[in-house]
Amino acid sequence: PTAQALRRGTSPLVGVAVFDLTNPFFMEAAAAMERVLSREGYIMTLSSTHASVQEERDLLEALGRQAVRGVLLTPADSTHEAATRLVEEGTPVVLFDAAEAPEGLPSVSIDDRAGAALAIEHLLALGHERICFLNGPADMRQSVQRLAGVRDAIEHWQRLTGSDSVQLTVYNAQAYTAQAGYAATEDAIAEARTASDEANPTAVFCANDLLAVGVMSALRVAGISIPDDVSVIGFDDIPLAAQMPVPLTTIRQPMDELGAAAAELLLSGSDAPVRHQTFSPVLTIRESTAKPRE
Repeated sequence: PTAQALRRGTSPLVGVAVFDLTNPFFMEAAAAMERVLSREGYIMTLSSTHASVQEERDLLEALGRQAVRGVLLTPADSTHEAATRLVEEGTPVVLFDAAEAPEGLPSVSIDDRAGAALAIEHLLALGHERICFLNGPADMRQSVQRLAGVRDAIEHWQRLTGSDSVQLTVYNAQAYTAQAGYAATEDAIAEARTASDEANPTAVFCANDLLAVGVMSALRVAGISIPDDVSVIGFDDIPLAAQMPVPLTTIRQPMDELGAAAAELLLSGSDAPVRHQTFSPVLTIRESTAKPRE
């Protein structure tokens, strides 16, 4: 089949490479990609790079050798060297969940910075002044942008109110997973045991919903009530968020729209102008956030 594809100059295969196949955010987006691709007669292959630059480079080289029709990629490599090389060799690449892209690489993303600001604005409006932000790995683009959004919201609030009473604590989890969220919360609770109640946060913003799932589990084990003792807000709005024992307030990403838009960009052809589509996040309020106790 590869030899036939090379002779024809086309292939029915489209490669999709994301960070984590266990993350519902990527799976919901991939389902939308497959819907668009299958409608046009293409077959989707799905792989994980585990957010590794080297794994991404190896995978892109392998996909290039298979003469795929194109690649939909969540990039781990901020330089985009391997993706750019693949485009130069004639294989289209569209970046998914990537806001910043060099010339020749279309991209689709959510406004991470605005989404994080929405989350903090919600907590501040409820009256929370001691806020913990549980971020993902510090070197990932999403982590950088969401931390910037957190700081934007607090600085804006301080300018409006003339008060500097907001206390922000930032933790970086080892990964965007529930297990990492649980471990980080255990560590934070251990530290909180030695601090005064006035120093402990009344709200936690998690950089994705899987982290929030881990946080809520660890809080429950520790006997800390949500939202009576601590409010929790996430980011993504994965299907599980609404099904939690305490339904999770979160920032919704339109995963289905993001995935479909990325696939349509890929199939739009090399003559189409390079485009960068940014989608707006939406605050979805559920039962995990409330006013802090007096």
